Amino acid sequence: MMKKYIIYPALAMVLMLGSCELFEVENPNLIEDRFLGAPNSAVEWTDGMRRQMSVMVASNTEFIELVSDNYFNNYTASSKVFDIPQINFFDQDVANLQAGIHRLMEMTDYGLTKVLPADAASTNLQKAELLMYKAYAHLLFADLFIAAPSKPLGEVLSPQAHRDAAIALLNEAQPLFSSADDKLVCALMRARAYYGLGNAAQARTEATTAIQNPLLLRQVMYGTANGPSNTFQGNIFVTSGNNAFAPLPRLDFLDPKYFNTNATAALDQKPIAIAKAEEAYLIIAEAMVSSNDLSGARTTLKAMLTDCVSKRATTSLSDKAETRNGGNKVYPVTAMKVKFDAASAEKDGYILNRQTGNITAYQVSGTKVTAAEIDAASTQDALLYLVYLLRQEIFMSEGRRMTDLGIRFPVSEREQLGNSNVKPEHTQAIMPAFIPKNREMDDFEINTATGVVTMKHDMNKVLVQNKTAAGIMPFIN
Repeated sequence: MMKKYIIYPALAMVLMLGSCELFEVENPNLIEDRFLGAPNSAVEWTDGMRRQMSVMVASNTEFIELVSDNYFNNYTASSKVFDIPQINFFDQDVANLQAGIHRLMEMTDYGLTKVLPADAASTNLQKAELLMYKAYAHLLFADLFIAAPSKPLGEVLSPQAHRDAAIALLNEAQPLFSSADDKLVCALMRARAYYGLGNAAQARTEATTAIQNPLLLRQVMYGTANGPSNTFQGNIFVTSGNNAFAPLPRLDFLDPKYFNTNATAALDQKPIAIAKAEEAYLIIAEAMVSSNDLSGARTTLKAMLTDCVSKRATTSLSDKAETRNGGNKVYPVTAMKVKFDAASAEKDGYILNRQTGNITAYQVSGTKVTAAEIDAASTQDALLYLVYLLRQEIFMSEGRRMTDLGIRFPVSEREQLGNSNVKPEHTQAIMPAFIPKNREMDDFEINTATGVVTMKHDMNKVLVQNKTAAGIMPFIN
């Protein structure tokens, strides 16, 4: 983790060269003493925090989506092994993922302990925002890593400890916010933490609070004159015709979530959601399913579709440049039927022909699950399947799927080399035995004669079949 900060006027960024590396800057205009207590220092630091959040979220999303069955790296310089999935503690991508979250955590600490106290004009709203960002960093470590330190050279904390820390920070932040929606976002993030802890009662309570606004949404922003860019957008919305990050064919209709319609692409960068009401509905429904309140779960899921998902913004756009060709694997380019696995029924509408006209892009959430399908789910397993299919479709392109699959990153070698608290067990990724290897999660077959694309695996079916396995479906275990 970092130990020294580089401060830029009006930007307030921290650059970390390595997990435990030290980087000095001698420019007298950038030194710490001249920044702390200077006019607008709290404003500048908070602006810098927002930028760092955006940079970190876009970068993380790129790699986390590859690990899952959502996307396959068909034609980019991004990780070539996460798709296998193969995750090693010595992989630089693992180190960079950990470093990005640590950078965010250290920047919030510095802002809370140094910058804000030194600026007489700092506000409770700024403090609340930084507390929320720090809580979000703890949530990411809990969801994505086997364990991780929260301080330079510090103790390696368990996911439970990170979630407990997030809850405490959100409790502190919530009363400092003045906006009702900001307070509800705190409740939603607490629901996410309690969900990970397997505390169904408390998660449901917090989630019920959050959906007081059924369209609650918190996003990180991109596309100003000074950046940053949504780097993940460049992987899923292309102008060259090469299929860079290719979605699993049954998720084709949800791609791209991020796109540009402005000729100045650098200024048309779509935001990424870090908290939205859909998650609250899904947490409530999963808690109900897990306690065998199937009727209540159906009602909750249908309410989510009508009160939330159906009201999210969509855009009609031309995606003709995306010809789904080039790269390592051939993808369907016409509107073919889909089978989720060899045993499943054929379904229409999942694969789009992008050459026949505009497509509908779902900017926040989209799904093919219908109220009729929800009503037809008569068993616990059938409803669990729909909950996780909905989670996959609704969180598409937001870096959430890997956690639902039970996969976790190890502590990086960079951290291990500098931190004596890192034990051998911390450097081993968690890869559940039910996860297919050799890129099979992304695999499918195209039958041009019948016009059907068949997925190798339906991973939501696999999850339900392994519902009692460690690390997944926290309310079942």
